[in-house]
Order: sequence, then structure tokens, then C-alpha cells
Amino acid sequence: MRVLVVEDEKLLAAGLRNGLEAEGFAVDVALNGTDGLWMGRENAYDVIVLDIMLPGVNGYKICATLRRTGIWTPILMLTAKGGERDEVEGLNVGADDYLTKPFSFAVLIARLRALLRRGAGERPAVLEAGDLRLDPAAKRVWRGEAEVELTAREFSLLEFLLRHQGRTVAKRTILEHVWDSDFEGDPNIVEVYVRRLRNKLDRPFDRVSIETLRGSGYRLAANGG
Repeated sequence: MRVLVVEDEKLLAAGLRNGLEAEGFAVDVALNGTDGLWMGRENAYDVIVLDIMLPGVNGYKICATLRRTGIWTPILMLTAKGGERDEVEGLNVGADDYLTKPFSFAVLIARLRALLRRGAGERPAVLEAGDLRLDPAAKRVWRGEAEVELTAREFSLLEFLLRHQGRTVAKRTILEHVWDSDFEGDPNIVEVYVRRLRNKLDRPFDRVSIETLRGSGYRLAANGG
């Protein structure tokens, strides 16, 4: 398996190279973001270990650029200790996993092998169904060129339906994922929010994107309605 390590701390980069090679990986190392981005775009890797704070181009920009150009190589991002914002931002721009420095090499290897098992399937940053688009990181939604304002709960419901587009999801499943598994309120709340989405995303544009399947649940059309 071929690994790209993008890390500007020379001792850490060398240690990662030696450790990974001892585990049977073929390893390339980039000591700055500019070289890392070029190598990630020009070569085929099975997984990328990517630091955030890099000279030239930072890890966020590298990850976002690779994803934007259709490169879905699994990325493990290295974050600073206590860097919760780093972790959130890294996942939002398309990273698959993160590890906080300092870290256990055994844990790094386990995480990399888990990513390799998962493979490099496409995981778009923006969810789309026809001309209906949702950006989970920016919390924005569009119908064609028109941006649509949604409440936080409406946004969560639409995101869940988009991630399951073309498939029927039961009301109980929606309640467990968009509200929570302990929700004890009126289950008809789902119908209320589906109606709100239709009023904002469908009726003003003469579309029908969310279908009700009586007794089964709801389905968002893969073509956006």
C-alpha cells in the first residue's frame, strides 16, 4: 500500500516513514504543503497522512482541493492537541479521520488500515439531488440558483433525506436520527417538518421532491423532484 505523508516536522516525518515502511507500506514524504498538494494530485496513493499547519499550503486547503478535483483518496488528518476546531474543520473539508498529536503509532496504523478497508469511494462535500443542493459545512441550501433559508431542524431533516435519496426511510428512523432515539413527543412532528420543507423547497419552484409512502415513510427523489 502506498502512503503519502505530508508533515513539515522533519523528525516526525522521518519517524512516520520508518515506522510505516517497517509495517510494509511504501511511503512518500512531503515536507511542505505545496509539494504535498502536487504529489497528492499527480500520484495514486492508497491513503494520505496530512498535517494541518504546513508551509506553503495548509492541510485544509490541500484536502479541499483534492476533493474538489475528484480525488477521494482516504485522508487521515493530524491535529493539534485539544484542537477541536481543527477536527471539525478537517472533517468538513473532506478528511475521513483525524488523530491528535502526540499519538500512538499503533493507533495510527490501526486507523490507516481501517481507512484502507473502507476504500476511496466518493464522499462529496456538497449533497445534491437534481438542482437541490445542500452544503453541510456552510449550512446553506439552494434550489437552482436560489438560496433557501432553513431552520436548524429543517436543515437536519433535509440533510438526512438527501443522504438517503431514492430510498424510503421510516418515520421512526427519521425521529431517531434527526431528533434522537429518546424522543417522546408527538411523532407527527416529522409530518410538520416535511410540510415545511415542501413549502420552502417545492411549492415555490413547482416541484415535488419529497414523496409520502403511506404506512412506510418518506422518500426524497434522486432527481430532486
